[in-house]
Amino acid sequence: MKKSIAIGTDIGGSHISCAAIDLISGKILRETLTESAVDNQAHASVIIGVWAEALSGVLAKVPVKEIKGIGFAMPGPFDYVKGICLIRGVAKYENLYGFNISDAISSKLNVTDDFLIRFMNDASAFAVGEAWAGSASKADRSLSITLGTGFGSAFISNRIPIVDGPDVPKLGCVYHLPYRNGIADEYFSTRGLLGRYKNLTGKELNGVKELAGLAASDKIVSDLFIDFGDNLGLFLAPWLKKFQAEIIVIGGNISHAYQLFGEVFENRLKKQNCNCSVALSVLKEDSALLGSAYLLDDDFWKSVQHALPLM
Repeated sequence: MKKSIAIGTDIGGSHISCAAIDLISGKILRETLTESAVDNQAHASVIIGVWAEALSGVLAKVPVKEIKGIGFAMPGPFDYVKGICLIRGVAKYENLYGFNISDAISSKLNVTDDFLIRFMNDASAFAVGEAWAGSASKADRSLSITLGTGFGSAFISNRIPIVDGPDVPKLGCVYHLPYRNGIADEYFSTRGLLGRYKNLTGKELNGVKELAGLAASDKIVSDLFIDFGDNLGLFLAPWLKKFQAEIIVIGGNISHAYQLFGEVFENRLKKQNCNCSVALSVLKEDSALLGSAYLLDDDFWKSVQHALPLM
């Protein structure tokens, strides 16, 4: 019997989410969805243990004979070909540096040698999920971005991340590109928004949700979001046009405040003669689960392997 189930896994900064996904229908088997909190400062064995326990919970709910393997949506830096964590110099998962995650998970789960474990960048997984089963599923060429702790992005052509060539920035993403006095990741992110608010008011807030809640009564905040949307349009329009993207899909925590910056963002795109469609992610966190599970699709895996070393 052909195996048609894959386990999609999203590794966040403080959690793991995983679920069984039907590769034929593209549907998440909701009864298998498992989420666990993770202390990203813990010892490597503790982190791997939490991940393995969550995955075991999913595996227990699906016949093993139907499962093709596990796909991971992983933050970088990471060796997505060999499955080795390269995170160092940031305040999360540093204790996993140098660990072969594939071997560690295989050992913990006690799976057979033919059980596949594959990895992809988390922003790329989000974008692939949107292209497979989300807001970009009817487009051949799309850009998906996540606005949150960082500024994630991936250019997609026929469901495949494009990481090199004349139509995309180096590495196939935009976070590292210069903007204002730094890079885009520092401006179009939670810390960018909260940092600018603190510079203007001297006040510290806990997150974008709290900031957005002040917009109706505080012109400084409403102007911050208008500035954010206008600059986002200015920054992205040249790349959307160069890539000939048919649609841009927006996700991440900041997208929940889209009503505060979306209109000015879309107007700025039009002023820059960028006519691609704009959509908010409907799948939200499910996108990365779907994109990571799609690594177990044979045709996709053959097509995406060349891109993995550059993610």
